[in-house]
Amino acid sequence: MENTSRIIGKYSSGENGPLLFITAAVHGNEPSGIEALNRVFTALQNKKPKIKGCIVGVLGNKAALEKNVRYIDEDLNRTWTEDNISNKKKETSEQNEMHEIIEVLQQFPEADYSKRYFIDCHTTSSDSLPYVSVQLVNDNNKWAHNFPTYIVQGFSDIVYGAIDHYLSRIGLTGFTFEAGQHTSKTSAENHEGMIWLALKEACNLDLTQIPDYPLCVEKFSVKNAPNQKTFKIIYRHGLEENDTFKMKSGFKNFQKIYKGDLLAIQNDKELKSDWDARIFMPLYQAQGNDGFFVIEEVK
Repeated sequence: MENTSRIIGKYSSGENGPLLFITAAVHGNEPSGIEALNRVFTALQNKKPKIKGCIVGVLGNKAALEKNVRYIDEDLNRTWTEDNISNKKKETSEQNEMHEIIEVLQQFPEADYSKRYFIDCHTTSSDSLPYVSVQLVNDNNKWAHNFPTYIVQGFSDIVYGAIDHYLSRIGLTGFTFEAGQHTSKTSAENHEGMIWLALKEACNLDLTQIPDYPLCVEKFSVKNAPNQKTFKIIYRHGLEENDTFKMKSGFKNFQKIYKGDLLAIQNDKELKSDWDARIFMPLYQAQGNDGFFVIEEVK
């Protein structure tokens, strides 16, 4: 039944309930979600705790992961458009990857579960606190507020074609989780902590059944994650294919910025802030068409 090269792991104790569908390495240079899922499935198989429903972990961009690059032909987290899906386009490496992921999800149809949840695991090019990125549809926002970290609303309402946009519009409830900077040692730890908490919330897992759970969960929810705050995106600075762009060095995700601050150099011109707000996802890698975002706190 299963595409074993794409499915990282699957676990159920045989009770009816929800599906928890977790994707990792949708960007091939972001492997920490895979590391976390491997740890989780090893612990589940060793301890065999009771859960309601099923958890499945799915590998995102296989070809890019093998080369440790963000993508091969195009960003897999921008390919999930109605046109690409309904017309079954397979013109790029990423479009083929997308359809294979959809085929895996089709093995877990809505009718078989009381509810279907998802988490898409990512990391960031700049130094960052962990955070949830949530689209404001379905009950995504309510679900996201069960987790102890920053919450950023509206990314997939501005940037079209992300996997969480697709999963949300076909009726799943969930969010993207950004665990920290690509190479940070805490990123896999944060991903693992989030996955255990999601198993508790979605599948009624008693976390005390997992011998090693307190360390990663506590490190994520108490040590690594910031106190829960909610932000909304107020500006996206997009890049065209031939633009030259260099972010000013030193920006961290969620860092406060002020009007007049130099943010980047684009096509030999200075880009200065028009806002007293916070910088979000500043671009510090070669690939990508989002220069930076600006966010403000939702009171």
